[in-house]
Amino acid sequence: MKELITDLSIIKDDHQKEEQCGVQVSKDEYKSDQKKLYIESYGCQMNFSDSEIVASILKENGFGTTSTYEDADVVFLNTCSIREKAETTVRNRLNHYNAIKKKRPEMVIGVLGCMAERLKSKLLEEEKVVDMVVGPDAYRDLPNLVGQAFDGQKAVNTFLSKEETYADIAPVRLNSNGITAFISIMRGCDNMCSFCVVPFTRGRERSRDPHSIVKEAQDLYQKGYKEVTLLGQNVDSYKWSAEENNKKTLEKKEINSEQIVSFANLLEMVAEVSPQLRVRFSTSHPKDITDEVLYAMKKHDNICKNIHLPAQSGNSRVLELMNRTYDRAWYINRVDAVRNILGDTCGISSDMIAGFCSETEEEHQDTLTLMDYVQYDFSFMFFYSERPGTLAAKQYEDDIPLEVKKKRLSEIITKQKEISLKRNKMFIGKTCEVLVEGYSKKSKDHLQGRISSNHVIVFPKEQYQPGEYVKVRVEDCTSATLTGVPV
Repeated sequence: MKELITDLSIIKDDHQKEEQCGVQVSKDEYKSDQKKLYIESYGCQMNFSDSEIVASILKENGFGTTSTYEDADVVFLNTCSIREKAETTVRNRLNHYNAIKKKRPEMVIGVLGCMAERLKSKLLEEEKVVDMVVGPDAYRDLPNLVGQAFDGQKAVNTFLSKEETYADIAPVRLNSNGITAFISIMRGCDNMCSFCVVPFTRGRERSRDPHSIVKEAQDLYQKGYKEVTLLGQNVDSYKWSAEENNKKTLEKKEINSEQIVSFANLLEMVAEVSPQLRVRFSTSHPKDITDEVLYAMKKHDNICKNIHLPAQSGNSRVLELMNRTYDRAWYINRVDAVRNILGDTCGISSDMIAGFCSETEEEHQDTLTLMDYVQYDFSFMFFYSERPGTLAAKQYEDDIPLEVKKKRLSEIITKQKEISLKRNKMFIGKTCEVLVEGYSKKSKDHLQGRISSNHVIVFPKEQYQPGEYVKVRVEDCTSATLTGVPV
């Protein structure tokens, strides 16, 4: 799953914005007599969604949330382990909190999420400031663990569940703009990509009851939200049935107990909540995305025409080493299906890894030619970072010199900027429907939002407000942003 880039201005002092790492913090929502919880979330959208579940669980146990860690009773870092840099960032933050805890020893500090699951009790030993270590399937146990920490005990729960989906928990929307929201539809991952720690930190794949997903979407729409993003490590492998998921007989007549709900079925169920509710999803896996999903997207105007389809490499041998279970030809076939069914303006984004084990210069060139073929609207681009415990770390030598990795990554980034500008120029002169998400970062006189393909557009505010749909004619662009005027 892709990492989310967000505004880090609320994080002070030694923590600066990193181009490829998302960070989000909790908001101020507490009463004077409540204990205060501060959550700092790193990495992907799933982590941000999990933090909203954590806030909900602790809210039921008397905690409010705060955006200021200095006076918080409990501080959580919800962590990412996808790359070494992500873990280094968290360790630096723990060093920062160490100084605060010396002044306020009663403050409890906990590490949640993927880094907690990967390192487990080692964090308690290595980082003396840490009081709690809690994996992503153990959040229901947080009230008990927090109580232990307040009593001066070190608290750990990194149990991975085969059933936990948190389907019955209504998330507390942190830093919400009241317009867009995440809905987790599944947890874990059964794909064993050789470079990835997710199967080890988030456990096996399990899908959430579709009715609880639809209900959450309905509740969000009734509260004024205009867009939901369905989240999973691999949404295309979503599959649910009452029988297989050990659920009692369904009350809803439109799904009987024998029927299997696929991701395409789920997409349509959520889209039918309201034509005014936009639906997005992330992340798709090239081996699993079906024409059925693409036709569901085509059928419903409110399912956004944008697919995050990580390639990772454009070379078949490297893809085999990565254990991606598809080759270059298969990936191109799926891209062709997207273009044939949804058209050239459907946004396609990707993840790319430069310098994977034993990658040759010719194989790197295959990645660049794949980018030329697909014409990605944007990509999340990194050089390979060996993660302990993964299949690649056990089986392959990390033998590409760092300077070569950086050179190849630079070429991928340069190529993507050129393609992004070309793709954005396609929209000049066209009128697009924009869901306004807020003010432009540069001026309160301008609003910004996204069109169906996920391109960001900035336009004069005039009389329009966040949360409205506005028709905007695109007049200019950069490689990152469209600009236009309301029509």
